[in-house]
Amino acid sequence: MFTPHYPQRIICLTEEGTEVLYAIGQESRLVGISGFTYRPPQARKEKPKVSTFLDAKFDEIIALKPDLVIGYSDMQAEIAAELIRRGIEVYIFNHHTVQGILDFILKFSSLLGNKKEGQILLDKYQRNLEDAYRIGQQLPFSPIVFFEEWDEPIMSGSTWVMELIEICGGKISLPELKPHFHAKNRITTHEEYILSNPELILGSWCGKMFKPEKVKQREGFDQITAVKHNQIFEIKSELILQPGPAALTDGLKQLKNIIHQCSDFYNPLQ
Repeated sequence: MFTPHYPQRIICLTEEGTEVLYAIGQESRLVGISGFTYRPPQARKEKPKVSTFLDAKFDEIIALKPDLVIGYSDMQAEIAAELIRRGIEVYIFNHHTVQGILDFILKFSSLLGNKKEGQILLDKYQRNLEDAYRIGQQLPFSPIVFFEEWDEPIMSGSTWVMELIEICGGKISLPELKPHFHAKNRITTHEEYILSNPELILGSWCGKMFKPEKVKQREGFDQITAVKHNQIFEIKSELILQPGPAALTDGLKQLKNIIHQCSDFYNPLQ
């Protein structure tokens, strides 16, 4: 009499869910996306934009008749609560580690009835991680890395970013900040930054252009090894700050390339 069915009209309030749907060939079930979605690029052309990260167009979401809305983190709790009050089924993921990203992909694909496709995707990403780790362990020099996620105040990278740096063969500057999931707990002072003396600085200022010259001009930063040797590079936010497929593919690739180049640069100096 009653036939259970998997969600067929899905809205993703953040980019990582959208990228997973396209990667497993289920993009036809996606009816709405975040305005901050850049991956895959065709999603911006094909799907209506119904939210930012902190705000949503509730009436437009309701009009799309979703049977599942997914989002990410406690920062979308208010959006989720309002949608629930309006009778929409909502699932909020809240992962912060590389393991959490892998688990998210498995959970989401299973929720859709596409666990097999999700597992194929996971196998590919796990091979990426294993290859990066194997090569990273063979580096002749492991640079100390500070990853800037924001500049005013200075904030270090999210946990999964720090883990990816270590997987690629880098060492974490200010490792005590690594376990903190909330951004406010990853704020550091100029003094702490300078004393940690990173040999490589990576920047991704959460949606705005990273400016190496601004880093160099900070008082006392001319003492930092990375600044002295001009080892300061940007990785685009959409590649590394999205806790989903991007971080495990193009983000990982850029991290690996930069860390390996930095290792080659410093090795002859040792």
